[in-house]
Amino acid sequence: MANPFDTWSLDREIVLVKVLNHRRDKVFVAWMDPGALAEWYGPAGLKIESYEADIREGGLWRFDMVGLFEGKEQRFPNLMRFLEIVPNERIVMDYGTPDPNDPDRFRATVTFDEQADGKTVLTMRQLHPTRQRRQVVIGFGAVEYGLQTLDGLAAWLDG
Repeated sequence: MANPFDTWSLDREIVLVKVLNHRRDKVFVAWMDPGALAEWYGPAGLKIESYEADIREGGLWRFDMVGLFEGKEQRFPNLMRFLEIVPNERIVMDYGTPDPNDPDRFRATVTFDEQADGKTVLTMRQLHPTRQRRQVVIGFGAVEYGLQTLDGLAAWLDG
């Protein structure tokens, strides 16, 4: 079976974009600092509990997103494997659960493009393993949650 991440396909892609009022080196550092990342990352109303944060090419970040749903705490285990890091330009990662055989794992590419006015255009591209999986994650709110995450980054940078 071919690796679904060997080719990019628009019917498996989700793209999120945010213009941030900060230079790209500052925005990039917010992704590279494990303490900072745990403060701003994730949808509104969820907190991050990090277990391992080795944020470098070849490293990984293992964490739970934790929130209250219907009065009960729920945990969502996550694992990012950092495949490529080009300072101030690009981060490429595999993203899924800690299960090494996670069939829903996706590839994420984050790019940092600085505008002439010093603002940064952050683009996050997700490539899902199948068109059907892309539809599932859109259905449960991944686009809205992703935009909330980028809003959290903006608020953290502004703070």
